[in-house]
Amino acid sequence: MGNRYEERTSRFDGAVVWTLSVPEGSAHPVLPDGCMDLLWIGGRLLVAGPDTRAVAPSAPAGGRCTGIRFAPGTAPGLLGVAADELRDRRVELADLWPGGRVRVLTEQLAEARDPAAALEDVALRRAAETAPPDPLMRYVAGRLDAGWSVADTAHRAGLGARQLHRRSLAAFGYGPKTLARVLRLQRALALARSGTPYAEAAVEAGCTDQAHLAREMRDLAGTTLTAHLAREGLVPAVGGLPPQPLAANNDTAQPSGSRTVA
Repeated sequence: MGNRYEERTSRFDGAVVWTLSVPEGSAHPVLPDGCMDLLWIGGRLLVAGPDTRAVAPSAPAGGRCTGIRFAPGTAPGLLGVAADELRDRRVELADLWPGGRVRVLTEQLAEARDPAAALEDVALRRAAETAPPDPLMRYVAGRLDAGWSVADTAHRAGLGARQLHRRSLAAFGYGPKTLARVLRLQRALALARSGTPYAEAAVEAGCTDQAHLAREMRDLAGTTLTAHLAREGLVPAVGGLPPQPLAANNDTAQPSGSRTVA
């Protein structure tokens, strides 16, 4: 049995609220996705920073967790910390916010009938107290996710290369080239899940060819595309058909990155 994952669009602009149950012995690695998450796991409030490589999930096997996944560039202002300070890290929310406030929030989450909705409320209340995300960095993330080059994105944003790199570190946790690679990999994965042949998925996502995508999977995900689809409970596309669920796995295949569990 695989991980059981559910998500819905959040009331917080650009975010997604998700829940994940991890059966014993079936935890999948977390792939980079350019996002940051606020997590409720085992009675603790945690923050997952942006990843540059596949990492082991924080949720224990046999457990259940809830999170709100923020779009690239939208979490640092909310959390009060630059994204690069949390790169490839999982930290207690109490390390970022006053301990007394976090204790109150923890008690509220523990008593909530719907932890996902309660976690969403935490983010919405915090957003009302903080400045909105930098619209220019949201623009940058959107252009890179659409497949624009870093140079074209910087030009359209009116930023020099060094300035874009510096602001990207604070907003996304890494420079624009790394963010572009991560988002391109996620586009390729989405295409492969939908049944697009690997070679076509690679080119459509923005890779040079299938070999380029294979290298990106190895560098960022630490595995192959076929192996990753199998972990999600899918067998590769054959004869133009989309990937099919494995017969023994009827669970919902979760997306990659902090979209699995951070």
